[in-house]
Amino acid sequence: MQRSATAAGYDADFALWVQDQAAALRDGRLGDVDAVKVAEEIEALVSSNRREIGRRLTLAAMHLLKLEFQPEKKTRSWISTIRVQTRDVERILKESPSLRREMPAFIAEAYADARQDASDETGLPIVTFPKTQTPEFERALRAALAGEDFESEMRAPDVGPRAREETA
Repeated sequence: MQRSATAAGYDADFALWVQDQAAALRDGRLGDVDAVKVAEEIEALVSSNRREIGRRLTLAAMHLLKLEFQPEKKTRSWISTIRVQTRDVERILKESPSLRREMPAFIAEAYADARQDASDETGLPIVTFPKTQTPEFERALRAALAGEDFESEMRAPDVGPRAREETA
């Protein structure tokens, strides 16, 4: 027996409502489809992807900042976190390539959050971490997102706070 779209209310049982709406669409019973709510849920999927990209970029950026400003404390966990998070961002972008054009905004927001998170985790004052992304950070993040060796970008001769202090 097939449930009607009204049998499962949106607020009463969301999972059942989704199943009912999908069945109504597949069966061509468009009159049983709550088009407004279905459209909202479809749009929410993209919003969910945006939030996921932001969370993952923030976590990767925080670990890149820790790696840049506390290289002596580097752990395998930091490296793994950067790899896993950037790999998963790329997977989302592969499924939704139109979100790639939003990457500069995602990265800018993630970097701002990552500065605070890195300060909280390291105990270093937030002013330790530049307000804007350094070229080294940008290269390292780009390399990580491409699945390449981001660590070498952090070890480049002009990389890190010590190199910047020496040239200042």
